[in-house]
Amino acid sequence: MKTVFITGVNRGIGLEFCRQYLAQGWQVIGTCRNASNAMECQQLLDAYPKHMQLFELDVCNEQHLQGLKQTMQGVGIDVFINNAGVYGPKGVVLGDVEASDMAEVLQVNTIAPLMMVQTLLPSLVLRQGKIAIISSKMGSMGDNTSGGAYTYRASKAALNAIGLSLAQDLKDDDIAVAILHPGWVQTDMGGPNAWITTEQSVNEMIQQITRLDLSTTGAFINYDGQPLPW
Repeated sequence: MKTVFITGVNRGIGLEFCRQYLAQGWQVIGTCRNASNAMECQQLLDAYPKHMQLFELDVCNEQHLQGLKQTMQGVGIDVFINNAGVYGPKGVVLGDVEASDMAEVLQVNTIAPLMMVQTLLPSLVLRQGKIAIISSKMGSMGDNTSGGAYTYRASKAALNAIGLSLAQDLKDDDIAVAILHPGWVQTDMGGPNAWITTEQSVNEMIQQITRLDLSTTGAFINYDGQPLPW
């Protein structure tokens, strides 16, 4: 049975990844910061008791990561989906950007994904697994024609750079990396006026992950597979 490891599964895109992979018969390991409040995840645990595990994990907590490394020792992972992320304060304009806010968002969106890969790398090597980094077109410098969103844009642009370096460094381990923009999705972050549902976005992204191999590693792509400018 194939295993997928997903961060940030308490709602939105992460939760939908759990639903769709479980429906396909995968073993799903999900993480979130507060498992007791993740009611929809608990429902999935009840529905798929043999196929789902839920770990309480703060991706920015070094002790949590060390504990996870011990827990995952000898467990193979076929796909790691780095989904956990935050936007930070919205509507902040030039002149009002706070360094502390930037540091917090960068810790979650940029630093934590790299720490997660380092933590799970032995498990990925066991299965010659794949890494899917959920990024954003907001991190594209070529697509930035409206400015603003300094904190979120910077965190995702740096995440894209990390993803590309991972793709290069992990080729010899036969581990492929995809950097994915999920689209403007109807989530708490995207809002109700967004263009696509979580079901549509995740269904398409799973198709891209399935197609991913070393010939396409390191690509920055839309949820539908279209290439995006760096």
